[in-house]
Amino acid sequence: MPHNELRKDYLLDRWVVIATERGRRPTDFAKKEKPQAKVGVCPFCPGNEHLTPPAVLAYIEAGGKIEKVKDEDGFRHKGWVIRCFPNLYPAFTPPQEKADKWEIAEGGDLAPAFGHHEVLVESPNHDEHPSDASIPQLLHVVNAYLDRLVELASKPYVRYVSIFRNHGLEAGASLSHAHSQIIATPFVPKIVEEELQASERFWLEKGECIFCNIIKRERESPRFITENQDFVAFAPWASANPMEFWIFPKRHMHTPLEITENEKLNLAKILKTCFSALKSLLNDPPYNYGFHLSLDEKTRQYYHWHLEVYPKLAIWAGFEKSTGIYINTVSPENAAESLRKAISP
Repeated sequence: MPHNELRKDYLLDRWVVIATERGRRPTDFAKKEKPQAKVGVCPFCPGNEHLTPPAVLAYIEAGGKIEKVKDEDGFRHKGWVIRCFPNLYPAFTPPQEKADKWEIAEGGDLAPAFGHHEVLVESPNHDEHPSDASIPQLLHVVNAYLDRLVELASKPYVRYVSIFRNHGLEAGASLSHAHSQIIATPFVPKIVEEELQASERFWLEKGECIFCNIIKRERESPRFITENQDFVAFAPWASANPMEFWIFPKRHMHTPLEITENEKLNLAKILKTCFSALKSLLNDPPYNYGFHLSLDEKTRQYYHWHLEVYPKLAIWAGFEKSTGIYINTVSPENAAESLRKAISP
């Protein structure tokens, strides 16, 4: 009897079981009916700005150009194409006074959750998700991500900024209006810290970026999905999730803050391509995505920012939660092949 495969992550000390003997095809995950978020007044839709905190950033179209504004003195801007505001129920909040001690003591096990937690509404149109959005609208989203990254990274108590998206009720989106979230934290999260350490070791040993090395290999592998002038998408070798894929800039950058105008456009284009394919293939499945990036200039030579996409197609149960070993019933090779076909039917 053939065996399933154990695969180790490129960098992390994490093993995944690719359970090919369970033999699930990607299309087996397509759902005829999807759970729906609560129906009612959407606080993110135009006209309901008073139901959210004041915007820290809004894009207003005026004369063919974008004006960047924020709500002040109780006033709420209308006619926006992008709107970002503090989360009404934040996980992290900024220090209230300059005297607040915000640094986490080395070796400590208790600290205030200082930081920021924001909601970025991606469109005034309720259902304009990445799979359906126009390229110009996705470009607004990319620019807004970068604007907030610049602002939040400048805070003295912020060490990391997580930009992520939950799509669908099963993936944690309680509201169905197209939106992302941004959380700024006073420390670098464990997974990113492990990536930083592993990539630094590789750079010291080999003299090159391990991510650039991975991109080179995966562009020629059966896990390759698609690419354009500036970005490449592939299913990672040790995918923990069925249909997982990653998007990398081809040019080496440790932070998306170095992205050029043309690269922004091509990021918007590859987002549209990949999420349209995912929706077409699996009937708009729930998913999460998150950027991995560095704010530390010292990591410039060896870290490479990227976006990881995790379709929410399986349930991690007792084995996964108690061992940290994940079972994936769709090989990344099959996932990539299906997505390639969905892109070019």
